[in-house]
Amino acid sequence: MQHRIIVLGAGYAGAVAAGRLARRLRREDVAITLVDAEPDFVERVRMHQLAVGRELRPRPFGEMFAGTGVEPRRATVTAVDADRGTVTVTDGTGGTGRLTYDTLVYALGSGWNTQGVPGTAEHAHEIAGRPGALRLRERLAGLEAGRSVVVVGGGLTGLEAASEIAESRPDLDVSLAARGDLGDWLSAKGRRHLREVFGRLGVTVHERASVTAVGADRVTLADGRSLPAAVTLWTTGFAVHPIAGATTLKTGDDGRIVVDGTMRSVSHPDVYAVGDAALVAGPGGKPLRMSCASGVPTAWQAADAIAARLTGGKLPRTPLRYVNQCISLGRKEGLIQYVTADDRAVDAALTGRLAALYKELVCKGAAWGVTHPTLGVPTRRRGVVREPAAQDPAVGAAA
Repeated sequence: MQHRIIVLGAGYAGAVAAGRLARRLRREDVAITLVDAEPDFVERVRMHQLAVGRELRPRPFGEMFAGTGVEPRRATVTAVDADRGTVTVTDGTGGTGRLTYDTLVYALGSGWNTQGVPGTAEHAHEIAGRPGALRLRERLAGLEAGRSVVVVGGGLTGLEAASEIAESRPDLDVSLAARGDLGDWLSAKGRRHLREVFGRLGVTVHERASVTAVGADRVTLADGRSLPAAVTLWTTGFAVHPIAGATTLKTGDDGRIVVDGTMRSVSHPDVYAVGDAALVAGPGGKPLRMSCASGVPTAWQAADAIAARLTGGKLPRTPLRYVNQCISLGRKEGLIQYVTADDRAVDAALTGRLAALYKELVCKGAAWGVTHPTLGVPTRRRGVVREPAAQDPAVGAAA
């Protein structure tokens, strides 16, 4: 009997986990199903590029995983029963199905977070996924010269979106509203460069400006001011997919699944969580932030741990840490902020054209790693350790 592994979500973390599992385990011993609502891989880190009209290369899952033993299934996950080991899905025609797993890798990721601000859901745009980026793309394409675009949120997504829009549409009045100071988490060198680039691009920055309401043509600030906004782009962080919170899985206050150092659920040992869906303790016990930089290493850790437990191998003990934050500022400028293991900025930073090339290489490398799922991983295919026949033959021995 094959051990049934279901991976929910085929973003960076889910796709990498599925491919690595296929590389680690023998096909005759495991059946790996990768469930996602999209037919192809979405480069989430490039959604700001898609929004301004740049074309992205299609990467169909059927081609990516051909011959690997991973079975892509296009469906939307509607429920997880962690106690019974089942997943409920619907396909594009509205049909409902139920999948049974022995091991589940939960990688449903996150979406945009309106923070409960009135009018945001009704009037603001988001680029947390491809549908939102395409809607914004259509809106920007029809926007007349001189109209105003307000980007709300001074984090990495907001910085990249504001600079990308300003560079591609210099005829628009682009501004950014940040709750704190511009780039206040960066080094002094990083902050200087950010201000210089925004100045050259003509981006107006409103600092210490909390948005309290979003209207059809303006945003309202906490101090009572209003900013005209033909388009409002909301980038104030991410919210995890709500399905985990509706299960019996132990989750944190933000809905992320609480896991141990191997990405295994602390409440359900047959469930692993990776990427934005996982509440992972990093250096110093500080939770890892939702990002591609966190997602891929957690996928490696989970896949290696699953393979080790199924085959009687050695559990991975690789520490998770950060090295840098990569920020694109349009197509010609970038900022690489080097950080401590727990993601605090240090003095060193790379700026300018070289930083833009560095960021592009990082994005291409991440996509290559996902779209070549069984390359670049040492081949150590091992069979699943079987329990005596009187016990469940699908359960592998833990290392």
